[in-house]
Amino acid sequence: MTTMKNATIDASELPELIASFYRETLGDQSLDTTSDFYEAGGDSLSAFQITARLQDALGLELPVALVFAYPSPEDLAAVVVADADAAAADAEQA
Repeated sequence: MTTMKNATIDASELPELIASFYRETLGDQSLDTTSDFYEAGGDSLSAFQITARLQDALGLELPVALVFAYPSPEDLAAVVVADADAAAADAEQA
């Protein structure tokens, strides 16, 4: 489990949560955790919308560039969890 400011989330659930944001934002109910943001018709506005929803859900500050750099929900989730875990470890050492 990864603890974030506003939520504790099981890392295995995060890809599906992100995929749900893709489906809602891009208007395509067939998208899943392996769908590619670009191939699904994603653009800069939808990247900002997805990032904002993810930030609200997790209570984390995330750069919109992550959606572009890690275009599938699985890949994006892995980076978000790794970053949150690293931030938590840094906070414990402080």
